[in-house]
Amino acid sequence: MSMKNLPVAPMGRPGASVRSEILPRAFERWNPGTRAALAEDEQDRSISVYDVIGYDYYTGDGVTARRIAAALRTLGPGPVTVNINSPGGDLFEGLAIYNLLREHKGDVTVKVLGMAASAASIIAMAGDNVQIARAAFFMVHNSWVIAAGNRNDLRATADWLEPFDAAMGDIYVARTGADPKSIAKLMDAESWIGGNAAIEQGFADELLPSDQVGQGDAKAQAHAARRLEAALRSSGMPKSEAMRLISEFKSSAGDPAGGGEGDPTERGGPAPDSLSTAAALAASLTCIHS
Repeated sequence: MSMKNLPVAPMGRPGASVRSEILPRAFERWNPGTRAALAEDEQDRSISVYDVIGYDYYTGDGVTARRIAAALRTLGPGPVTVNINSPGGDLFEGLAIYNLLREHKGDVTVKVLGMAASAASIIAMAGDNVQIARAAFFMVHNSWVIAAGNRNDLRATADWLEPFDAAMGDIYVARTGADPKSIAKLMDAESWIGGNAAIEQGFADELLPSDQVGQGDAKAQAHAARRLEAALRSSGMPKSEAMRLISEFKSSAGDPAGGGEGDPTERGGPAPDSLSTAAALAASLTCIHS
């Protein structure tokens, strides 16, 4: 499929106070260790999307449009392979990355290795050829945000988001050839689409050979901290309060200086096992609470 047939995605954000976030259920299903198992010469013109989309508090990077733009400038015109295993994240960064890949002067091959969820599924749509592992998934849904304000502010936020949902739907329709109403139903239902089904429905073109999928070194500590945040937020706790508790846990669990602010992956933070245990405890409390 030619990228020239794909619509341009809208740029910018609907409001300064609005940020698209990772859907907690997508994060819970994500295995951050899934990587491409390619020969070294095959990686010379590849771009890795192995993290959340947008700036990531826990690792200090994340997959941003600025990073992808820099990678494309370095590679120059010509074929590019984009390896994806991401739970999604900031929709607006995802749309910007989609536009960058769509406009690249060269064939873009997308390989979905584990998960292309939410904003990552939009990025995948920019490929001329989209391959997916048999056990991998696309996940499509409406934009998911955290917003603050009174009832008038929140109504305005919903109105602001509607064109972005429509833009995502247009991109899926252009890629799959499906009826817009069918795509809207998939998005409303938060649909998880496995390898074979993704090909049947037009989200992907072919299955990825299993020997091209491997396991790399995951950022275990950052992943555990994200799990803890997701569990706390699933219980109804505001994000700011969840982040404060994680910082306090960092301080009490192993930071001799007592500096609990900043990136939880910095020196002195709790071991991944400690954070994983805390995440499991928070998840169990969530189940009891619900």
